[in-house]
Amino acid sequence: MDSLTLWIIAIIIVLILFYVLRHILKIVIIIALVIFAATFVIDKLTIKPAYHPAELDFIKLPLGFKITTFADNLGGSSVSLPGPNPGPRLMTFHDDTVYVALPSQGKIIALEDKDQDGNVETQKTFIEGLSKPHSIDFYQDAAYIAEEDKITKVKDLDHDNKAEIETKETLLMLPSGSHWTKTVHIFNGQLYITSGSSCNACAETDKMRAALTSCDLQGKNCITYASGLRNTVDFIQHNGIIYGTDNGRDLLGNNLPPDEINILKEGKNYGWPTCFGNKIHDTDYDKNTYIRDPCLDTEAPLVELPSHVAPLGLTIYDGTTFPSDYKGNMFIAYHGSWNSEQPVGYKIVAVDLKEKKIRDFATGWLDERTVKGRPVGIINFRNGLLISDDNAGKIYKIMYDND
Repeated sequence: MDSLTLWIIAIIIVLILFYVLRHILKIVIIIALVIFAATFVIDKLTIKPAYHPAELDFIKLPLGFKITTFADNLGGSSVSLPGPNPGPRLMTFHDDTVYVALPSQGKIIALEDKDQDGNVETQKTFIEGLSKPHSIDFYQDAAYIAEEDKITKVKDLDHDNKAEIETKETLLMLPSGSHWTKTVHIFNGQLYITSGSSCNACAETDKMRAALTSCDLQGKNCITYASGLRNTVDFIQHNGIIYGTDNGRDLLGNNLPPDEINILKEGKNYGWPTCFGNKIHDTDYDKNTYIRDPCLDTEAPLVELPSHVAPLGLTIYDGTTFPSDYKGNMFIAYHGSWNSEQPVGYKIVAVDLKEKKIRDFATGWLDERTVKGRPVGIINFRNGLLISDDNAGKIYKIMYDND
């Protein structure tokens, strides 16, 4: 083989190697970009692995308080995701039974404590085949359920905690999609329903969005009771006053806007999307110039909460056994952030409503590596509190016993 042939072969081999290496390099670059993008998204969305220890000693409480598992295996997740996770959401205590919404399973379950000892004797499926049910309330002989797209009424005629499907009726259709969780409560013989916004910040065309709506018990004669509420996931009535949590908008940084506790009054506007917090104009969203402050007629929150903690359930303690400095406090479940460089929330706080002072009550569901739970609903129960966790698939019971 002459030298020219050898040179030709060498050149061909070099060209082939160049071609192969170029494509390998492209593949390596693509893989590196995918890994970088995935890491960035996971970090920004606070997607973390979830670990759910059987023992609850990782949850820190004030001296004298004890936490136990009230119910388990209700549909958790091995990953903590932004927004609702697969487990239990809001709860209602009625007739010695805790009713729990399981949206991902399309059902409401009944946890019976008929002997009133504070423990579950029997778990039943109250009703199934629903579309992401998020809350339930009772009035007279009927149950009212907030599904993603409607309010459903059903009866349990023989009081066995199994609803008669033939009594099921749709009272009112609701907007579905983004911020799909809906909540219904009954105050003074009226339905009150919250539906979150369809977006982060926008002008809604559907009056039920970003609002508290009031209707009669047939789902008719509805009015916008309160507006400008980006995502009020839960609300309560206490001594005639309606209190609600509200989740502020995203993408304004780590420290804006505050999440909120509001006193919800008829006819009032709570600011979103134009204003947030203590009547602050959101100039990131609203670029208009005004002669008169556009936030002047909006309502400021009762309490400003830290940004992005995602307050969901709330209750005012009405039992008798907690220490005096906790009696009458509002307890709030922080579901936890996705839109914060440093994850925040993932705990229960107590709020002194007179001094508007916030203090940690139950912590420990978040560490540097894993999420151990995400609190959602919180209700009074037999002189203590029940807390649902849609990531761990549990319901916890907190009692005070200083013995």
